[in-house]
Amino acid sequence: MPALPGTRCARHHQDNLTSEKGYKALAEPHACWTRGFAPVFLTWKACGHIIRPVDFRVVGGSLKVPLRFIHLLVVLAACSSLAACSRPSRAHNNSVQPLVEPFADSDGDGVPDKAELRSFDDRQNFARWFAAIAELQFYRMSDEWNAEQRDCAGLVRFAWREALRKHDRPWFQKMGAEYESIAPDVRAFTLETSPLGAKLFRTDFGSFQEGDLAGGKFSEFADARTLKNFNCVLVSRDRRRAQRGDLLFFHQPRVQKFPYHVMMFIGDPLKDGEGAADWVVYHTGSSPTDEDTVKKVRLSVLDLHPDKRWRPIKGNPNFLGFYRPKFLE
Repeated sequence: MPALPGTRCARHHQDNLTSEKGYKALAEPHACWTRGFAPVFLTWKACGHIIRPVDFRVVGGSLKVPLRFIHLLVVLAACSSLAACSRPSRAHNNSVQPLVEPFADSDGDGVPDKAELRSFDDRQNFARWFAAIAELQFYRMSDEWNAEQRDCAGLVRFAWREALRKHDRPWFQKMGAEYESIAPDVRAFTLETSPLGAKLFRTDFGSFQEGDLAGGKFSEFADARTLKNFNCVLVSRDRRRAQRGDLLFFHQPRVQKFPYHVMMFIGDPLKDGEGAADWVVYHTGSSPTDEDTVKKVRLSVLDLHPDKRWRPIKGNPNFLGFYRPKFLE
C-alpha cells in the first residue's frame, strides 16, 4: 500500500501489514494525526478489510465527522459479530469429562461418590420411603423382613433396602395392601443397580478405596454400632435439627452384649399423627427378654421415660444424638 503524504505514520502502517506482530497491532483502530486533519487508517483482522484514510476536519474548534465514517463503524461492528460466531468454541470441542470418577470419595467419608444420592429430590424421596416403610412395620411386620433379623438395626436395614427398590406393581403386591405410593422412586440407582451391589453398609473406618468392596469393608449386615460408626454422620443432639429418616442412637455400657440401640425419627407420620411431628419408630430388640415388637412413640413421651437412660435429651449421656446416613449428605 502506498505511503500517505503529509502523515507521519503511514509508512509505519504499511510496514506492519507484512508482519504478524504488526497485523495483530492493527486489529485495533489506529490514527495518524496531522494539522487540522486526522487521516485514519483502520484494519479489522477478522474480516481482512482495510479502510482508507478518512479526513476529520476541525471546524470552529470542534471535530466534524463525515457520515461515511459512521457507516464504516457499523460495518466493523457487523464483522466483529460474525467473527465471534465463526471461531470454534474450545469449550464445545473439549471432550466431556465424567462427573464422578469410578472410585472417587471426594468427602472422604468412606462411601464412594457414585453411591451417594446427590440430588435434593433423591434424598427427600429416599427419606420418605425409608420412614414410611419403617413406620408400617408397627402396624404389621412384613413377611419380607427376615424373622431372624428383627431387631433395632434390622428394622433400619430392612427399610433402607426397601426404600431403594423400584416400587412397581410386583413390589406392592409382595409387600401387602397397606402399602401405597409415598413418593417418586430414587432416580440415581435402585437396590438392583446400586454401585455397592447388595453390600450397602460400610464396616470399617477410612475413605473409600478401589479394593474395599472385594476386601470385605462393605457388608449386607450392620448392627447398631456399625450403622453409627461407619454409615452415619452426627447431625446434632438438638431435635430441632432432626429430619425425617434421621437415626437416634443410644449407648448403654452396662448392657454388654448389645450396648448400642437405634431408633428412627419419622417426624410427621403416615397414620395417627395426632397433629404432632415428633414421632419415632423402633424395634425393641432381639434378646429373649424383649418383646420382639415395633413401637411408635413421640419424642415428648420418651422424654418422660421412667428409665432416664432412654430419654432423648441433651442432659442424658446415654443419648448420642441424631445421625443421618452418609449417602444422604
